[in-house]
Amino acid sequence: MSLFPLSLALGLVATGSLVAAGPCDIYAAGDTPCVAAHSTTRALYDAYTGSLYQVSRASDSTTTDIAPLSAGGVADAAAQDTFCDGTTCSIAIIYDQSGNGNHLTQGPPGGFDGPAAGGYDNLASATGAPVTLNGQKAYGVLIEPGTGYRNDNAVGTATGDAAEGIYAVLDGTNYNDQCCFDYGNAETSATDTGDGHMEAIYFGDCTGWGTGSGSGPWIMADLENGLFSGESATYNSGDPSITSRFVTAIIKGEPNEWAIRGGDATSGTLSTYYSGVRPSGYNPMSKEGAIILGIGGDNSNGAQGTFYEGVMTSGYPSDDTEDSVQANIVAAMYATSS
Repeated sequence: MSLFPLSLALGLVATGSLVAAGPCDIYAAGDTPCVAAHSTTRALYDAYTGSLYQVSRASDSTTTDIAPLSAGGVADAAAQDTFCDGTTCSIAIIYDQSGNGNHLTQGPPGGFDGPAAGGYDNLASATGAPVTLNGQKAYGVLIEPGTGYRNDNAVGTATGDAAEGIYAVLDGTNYNDQCCFDYGNAETSATDTGDGHMEAIYFGDCTGWGTGSGSGPWIMADLENGLFSGESATYNSGDPSITSRFVTAIIKGEPNEWAIRGGDATSGTLSTYYSGVRPSGYNPMSKEGAIILGIGGDNSNGAQGTFYEGVMTSGYPSDDTEDSVQANIVAAMYATSS
């Protein structure tokens, strides 16, 4: 499917930018609908007007929901600034825009033998990651070590060997070598239940398992008990170090096939860094369907990173569909905030 026919299928003006549709509208047109859609910066459906996230105010513990300025638009950062004036705020909930109720909340204690095992993860500062989209102010999710979000009762996400796609827009300059800055599919028990029980985007320069070329950071897949840059948990020269300030990262998987794709979220197209068979011991997969952000499947929470938006789909998206989503992300014009 080419970019032009997909735009027509969505009833859009064929400009190539797909600005009249959100990423989840594009996935739906490609027969791989979003089953979870998270963003604190913008709506991911053209018609979405609901809440994007909830902030909690330190001064009195009250909360408020932040919605887009208009249907399909950028978050109302001014509403957050007014609510948080004179105090600090944290992000308490990242709402699921798909309608499945797959909201992300404070990560619970997990099975990791460390700080995460003894208590809940921290919440992200609501003002820690300011950006602009098409010149409009918004805030991302700044994950510092010890911070994490989770949903262990997600609806509609892939389980077992079922197919799925995952993308995220991330800060390519904020990372570390700890485990694990992830977004995607994980164990429902917050414990390590074995190889193949996860399928999540990882971003960072951890070298404990697989690596890509150069010194990192890399987009890799956390499949549990391994960060994979390709078919084996070793070096993959096709998985490059990331140099972009804003990064589009993609992991997708189906029976005995998976792929890593990525690109600059502000310009250009996507590249495929790996596409092929599953690693040994990971076919078939045993995905459990929980959703994590900023932590590993067992709640290991030593990583750092910044998340702006991301989705999980039902089915294995085509490269053409993902290329159209990338065009939409570029059209959103992510930029650093002054």
